[in-house]
Amino acid sequence: MLEIKFKGRGGQGVVLTSEILGRAFFSEGKYAQCFSLFGGERRGAPVVGFLRVDEEPILLKCQIRHPDHLLLFDLALMDEMEIKRELKAYGALLINTDQGIESFTTLKPFKMGLIDAGPIARRAGLGETLNTVMLGAYVSLTRLISKERVIEILKEMFAHKAKPNIEAFQEAYDQVRIYGEQDKTL
Repeated sequence: MLEIKFKGRGGQGVVLTSEILGRAFFSEGKYAQCFSLFGGERRGAPVVGFLRVDEEPILLKCQIRHPDHLLLFDLALMDEMEIKRELKAYGALLINTDQGIESFTTLKPFKMGLIDAGPIARRAGLGETLNTVMLGAYVSLTRLISKERVIEILKEMFAHKAKPNIEAFQEAYDQVRIYGEQDKTL
C-alpha cells in the first residue's frame, strides 16, 4: 500500500491535491482513500491531507503516521525531526522552496524534489493555490502515474479553468529539481 501525506495551509489546495491524485490512481484501476485533517479556521491555518492507494480494497480508517511520500506545501511547516521520524526510509519528499539542496543536507537519505511553486502558480494566474503545481512536481518525482492520466483528471475537474492548471502542472513537471534514489513504492 502506498501512503501519502500532504502538509500545507488552508487556501494552498492541499486537500484538492490529494483528491486529484486519488482520482487519477482510481482511474487506473487502483483503490484510493483520501481524507484530511484541519480545524475550523480558514485560509492560512495548517491543513494535512492523506491519500492511500492500493491494488486491494483499503480497510484502514486511521491517520497515516508513517507515509511513503510527503508533500510539503509550506516550508514554515517543515520539522526535520518529524520528517526523519515519520517518513519511511525509502520515502520521497517534495518541498515547496526556492532554496537549493544544500539547505536540506540532513534529509539526504530520502529521494527529494524541490520546486518553487509560488511563482509558477502566479504566472498561470492561480494566485497562491499551489495544488496543480505540487501535483506536477510530484508526478515527475515519483513517476507512479502518467502525466497524461493526471491531465485527463484536471480537464474533468477544472473544465472552466483547465488551461492554466494544466500549464502550471506541466511547468512544475518540467522544473522540479530531483535528488536521491528512485523510489520503489507502489
